[in-house]
Amino acid sequence: MTPFLQTLFWLAIIIVFYTYIGYGILLYALVKIKEKFCPEQPLTLPVPLPEVTLLIAAYNEEKVIKAKMDNCALLDYPKDKLHVMWVTDGSTDSTNTLLAAYPETTVLFAPERKGKTAALNRAMPYVKTSYTIFTDANTMLNAASIKEIMTCFTDPQTGCVAGEKRIENKGKDNAAAGGEGFYWRYESKLKAWDSKLHSAVGAAGELFAIRTELFENIPEDTLLDDFTLSLRIATRGYKIAYRDKAYAIESGSADMHEEQKRKVRIAAGGLQAITRLKDLLNIFKYGSLSFQYISHRVLRWSVTPVLLFLLFPLNLLLATMIQDSIMYKVIFILQTIFYLLACLGAILATKQIKIKILFIPYYFIFMNLSVLKAFFYLKKFNGKGTWEKVKR
Repeated sequence: MTPFLQTLFWLAIIIVFYTYIGYGILLYALVKIKEKFCPEQPLTLPVPLPEVTLLIAAYNEEKVIKAKMDNCALLDYPKDKLHVMWVTDGSTDSTNTLLAAYPETTVLFAPERKGKTAALNRAMPYVKTSYTIFTDANTMLNAASIKEIMTCFTDPQTGCVAGEKRIENKGKDNAAAGGEGFYWRYESKLKAWDSKLHSAVGAAGELFAIRTELFENIPEDTLLDDFTLSLRIATRGYKIAYRDKAYAIESGSADMHEEQKRKVRIAAGGLQAITRLKDLLNIFKYGSLSFQYISHRVLRWSVTPVLLFLLFPLNLLLATMIQDSIMYKVIFILQTIFYLLACLGAILATKQIKIKILFIPYYFIFMNLSVLKAFFYLKKFNGKGTWEKVKR
């Protein structure tokens, strides 16, 4: 029994380490090797600049309409080539009334709320430009974002461009905003390296763009429309470029309760995507894309969180069963310290005490617990694309 437990323990450690740290190290090394032998060629803006559609799916967003439209007006792109389109299915507040003050903007409204995926499916036939840029109503884009995205499309192999998501705390120095901000900075670095190696592995809905002709309808019960759409394009032989100079700024979740709702749904969407994109697990067919997809996404949304929480009881068993092994005892002590720090971070977060270093272990444990909860979320999933908005 003991040899089996030891094998399982070390296999779990290897997979957990690889998922969260090892893959980043390996990815960095591979990128450096590639840059040495195949240096990147600089990309320039296409001439003339193409027309693009900025598509915003919204539900009851009256509080941010003015800020979003002001932000659109500040984008550094010819106004006659930038078409702003809103799809506001199911909105019951003043969203449509406020948008009526912008006659140059196309507003597509349907009274029934079916969710974001259904709204995008309905809106895309109205897009007449060669490129579509997706963004959320509550995220603000930097002025150069459109031009930066279009620069990537000068490469004919690029079918999708993922922008960078940045978290703005707005003075809310809480665990949700602090932890999420740290997580996204690390994620952004991995996405940049993924893109340099071969292709980014998915895009975030806050800001990404596609060649319009590559869009295909997505099942309306899809939980992660951005991730699914971008990876479907990648499976057709195109690359997902990552452009950190094009970024969307979004406020962090109001608190950890709100952040949990978001994280559980994202993790559930990841599990759903794994089943629907199962062909992408075939590394013999998709090569580097499959390797990156499994390493960066699949492990995080499936086996790694399970193995992470299995490590503690396994370690306790081995430390008890193998009395003369100092190594298992030391690892158990380190695990205990880490979990205690996470618990301390959780306690301080409820008291609004600002010790950022403790947000990291707390958010890490919280994030992995959200994946476990996602399994139960999917069991109760009603097949609808609507979901409760997160307070920020």
